Amino acid sequence: MRHRSLLILTTVITTGALTLTACGSRDEGKSTGDSDKITVVIGVDAPLTGSLSALGQGIKNSVDLAAKTANKTNEVPGVEFKIEALDDQAVPASGQANATKLVGNKDVLGVVGPLNSGVAQSMQGVFNSAQLLQVSPANTNPSLSQGDNWAKGDLKRPFTSYFRTAATDVVQGKFAAQYYYNDAKKRKVFVVDDKQTYGAGLAAIFSEEFKRLGGTIVGTDHVTVKETDFSSTADKVKAAGADSVYFGGQYPEGGLLSDQIKKTGAKVPTMGGDGIYDPNFISASGESNDGDFATSIGYPVEKLDTAKKFIADYAAENYKDPYAAYGGYSYDAGWTIIQAVKAVVAANDGKLPDDARKQVIDATSKVSFDGVTGKVSFDEYGDTTNKQLTVYKVEGGTWKDVKSATFED
Repeated sequence: MRHRSLLILTTVITTGALTLTACGSRDEGKSTGDSDKITVVIGVDAPLTGSLSALGQGIKNSVDLAAKTANKTNEVPGVEFKIEALDDQAVPASGQANATKLVGNKDVLGVVGPLNSGVAQSMQGVFNSAQLLQVSPANTNPSLSQGDNWAKGDLKRPFTSYFRTAATDVVQGKFAAQYYYNDAKKRKVFVVDDKQTYGAGLAAIFSEEFKRLGGTIVGTDHVTVKETDFSSTADKVKAAGADSVYFGGQYPEGGLLSDQIKKTGAKVPTMGGDGIYDPNFISASGESNDGDFATSIGYPVEKLDTAKKFIADYAAENYKDPYAAYGGYSYDAGWTIIQAVKAVVAANDGKLPDDARKQVIDATSKVSFDGVTGKVSFDEYGDTTNKQLTVYKVEGGTWKDVKSATFED
């Protein structure tokens, strides 16, 4: 892994009155002594309903916790943070409409989300045109930050307003291939994807690395999102003599695919990315999933000393849904926005300037702090510098971490 020097932001806020001004409806001249604080809204876009709502609710709640924590600790004197959470149902058109709505709210200075890379593609241009910060806790497709020609080594950042706390599929796909080949000793993989931006991209990166290592792709196929009968694909896996399956997609289809492959009598593991790392992947299958694998960004949150307070605080809030796979990364994405706002206030004599949105974007590129998931900072493309990953295995009907490592380029 390339080591980059980190710029630590030290914010000094003087005592006394702190006045805040900003564009839109904010009142000017209101000091910290006033009972009413200036409201800064953190937008959240995620699938809050539908098949991926377990992940989306965890994202929303974790950002909400970050905002509540900032308010309790008076992280930015004179500022009260609130969230506005919108449901994209994992549909790009809905995400784009949500982006337009969030842009229209002048109190929104940053947005956390979305979950899906395909949805992100529909939102990036809207946010960038309005100079509104976007920080995703879950997008992994490399093109979002490095451009469409990233695979050819031609890296060009398409939108300066876009950042993410999740490692890309370049990291995750290669890590998965290396585990399958070097650790699990697999040599003949059948690769399936769901034809979506995330799934197809991840499967392609995995395949390229697996072949580079000396493995063979014995077959490929595609499934359709929201369908449930994958028996034809399962039959192809068995006929190909594969010793393993790699699936690029999400847990609703992944769990059913694993189930139907096993029902053919092909006793081979299915592996996927963070999109299948969810208890619902296991519950979707009537057959035992024991032996299936998933990679996910970062180290297990429950084993991180840096996450203990987050876990305790989340439990104390009694949220209906768990923080799920992206909770820690969502909290860190929300805290990134809070720290950027804090830096802008400190650099502008205790005020939010008229071009607060632009300055918040500029400040984000310099953000560096110890977060729930480890050190949070960003490279020149807006990608996280944290390239820690974990392989999980289904054992006894639950996910168990079996290997964690920092990915080396």
